[in-house]
Amino acid sequence: MKSIISSLSKTAFRLAMVGFLASLGSAVSHANDERGKQLYANCVACHQADGSGLKLLNAPAIAGLSEKYVAAQIAKFKAGHRGGDPRDTSGLQMRPMASLLASEADIAAVSKYVASLEPKPIAATLEGGNAERGKALYATCQACHGADGAGNDLLNAPSLLNQHDWYHVAQLQKFKDGVRGSNPQDTTGAQMRPMAMMLTDEQAVKDVVAYIQTLSN
Repeated sequence: MKSIISSLSKTAFRLAMVGFLASLGSAVSHANDERGKQLYANCVACHQADGSGLKLLNAPAIAGLSEKYVAAQIAKFKAGHRGGDPRDTSGLQMRPMASLLASEADIAAVSKYVASLEPKPIAATLEGGNAERGKALYATCQACHGADGAGNDLLNAPSLLNQHDWYHVAQLQKFKDGVRGSNPQDTTGAQMRPMAMMLTDEQAVKDVVAYIQTLSN
């Protein structure tokens, strides 16, 4: 009888501990979520509360980007691997903001919060792009970004969906000019440079971006 009671007591204790650890984990997760939201307050002026971005301040839409990608870009800005080229005026805006995230935990928290934001449809502003021609050009891009443009974290390729067309054009030009992806420490950015170089002129850039915008519809 004593052994049965003892066994029941141990079982009850284990169940109580499981419940305690689960509630503790939930509390920690909630605290991290709140921390991410608080930290994102520094981003709102440019990226907006909903993460939809603002052309006036050269700020892209970031809502729904993967945690891994957001964290990697913040780390690049902090280290100067991105936004370190004096020609990168919009990237230079971001560097001091990234420096406000003092720890890996802060970067992780704000990245998780950004990933939790719901992406919204973005109105097209690009003129002169031909989506049909762009579809053929995009064949090179889909190996990493996917045929649907949703991206692939394993290949360090972000989603291209629900992003401003002007931002896509600007980033492709930066890669072509070596403003982005030429820092020896930016190994993932270096993957993109030769891809961008295959777009031989401004029209090709417009065409592929025009096609990318159709993927969000």
